[in-house]
Amino acid sequence: MRLATLILALAALGACMPEGGEDDTASACGADALQPLVGTAVGGHDFADGTRIIPPGTAVTMDHRPDRLNVETDEGGTITRIYCG
Repeated sequence: MRLATLILALAALGACMPEGGEDDTASACGADALQPLVGTAVGGHDFADGTRIIPPGTAVTMDHRPDRLNVETDEGGTITRIYCG
């Protein structure tokens, strides 16, 4: 009986998950379309106004803005991650 209750509770919790998830967030600022740029030099691209270019060790605000594009780079200026936030 307890196992059946547990299974029903877990199934109900699964239904509470929001649809879309990370893919919706990545499309809010266009990061999904820019993923092919990962591994290339950041200097060779023009990004929209308001884009944050984030080299290693850079302090950035933790406020989440789904429409803001963030581009992380390594020490050599190679793009390592592109995401919204």
